[in-house]
Amino acid sequence: MGVRFSLVAPKRDNIYHYMFTDKKYTRIFILRFIGNYLVLLSVFLIVKTFYAPIKSEINYFIDNTLIKKKYYVANSTSTVATPPRDFKIPPKSQLASLFNIPQVESIVPVDSNFSVVIPKIAANAKVIANVNAADDKEYLEQLKYGVAHAAGTYLPGQNGNIFLFAHSTDYVWNVGNYNAVFYLLYKLEPKDEVDVFYQGRRYVYEVTGKKVVKANEVEYLTKQGQSEMLTLQTCWPPGTTIDRILVFARPKVQ
Repeated sequence: MGVRFSLVAPKRDNIYHYMFTDKKYTRIFILRFIGNYLVLLSVFLIVKTFYAPIKSEINYFIDNTLIKKKYYVANSTSTVATPPRDFKIPPKSQLASLFNIPQVESIVPVDSNFSVVIPKIAANAKVIANVNAADDKEYLEQLKYGVAHAAGTYLPGQNGNIFLFAHSTDYVWNVGNYNAVFYLLYKLEPKDEVDVFYQGRRYVYEVTGKKVVKANEVEYLTKQGQSEMLTLQTCWPPGTTIDRILVFARPKVQ
């Protein structure tokens, strides 16, 4: 008598009964579930960590390579922004012409009481004054809302070292939760402009140099010169907390 095959699919209850009563099948199912979960979790953490810096890089590439956009800074939050006399309007790029994209754009400071604007990288953020750079609980909370001004350092117009820092965190996978305004700080070169607005006044600085240092090299917080200087700090490389990159600037000679 031959073996009889049935073309009728087994009932759903029978399938579930087989899945959860057969030990070998159950073990394979659990291992596959855990493997898939770990893969998805890894992808999520990678995206969460590097989404902000990658987005910043893409926007910078589009602005500077494809559109050739240039930014200028308004004098305050209340005045109509007009380009300065020495502002050079770039020639219209093909992409900008095709989609009618403006190649010149103004940046209005988010807070005339205390904020920082860097036109080259389209950075514009509120500055929180007198943040304790030695208290990670305090500065991590403040960095969610803007750039931190290190307590104990000078303020604009006080003829000393003004120290501003952003994008610092406790764990590498938590980077994306903090202010991303300084992700592109490494793009700055000598002569690039940095604007600080403080108590309704605009202070214009010019980049003089930059340097990568170890996370424990904190002497730049107390570094002083013979005249006013501005120090900007963020984590390096972008999206990590391995080292720090510092950008130095001096008041621009008008």
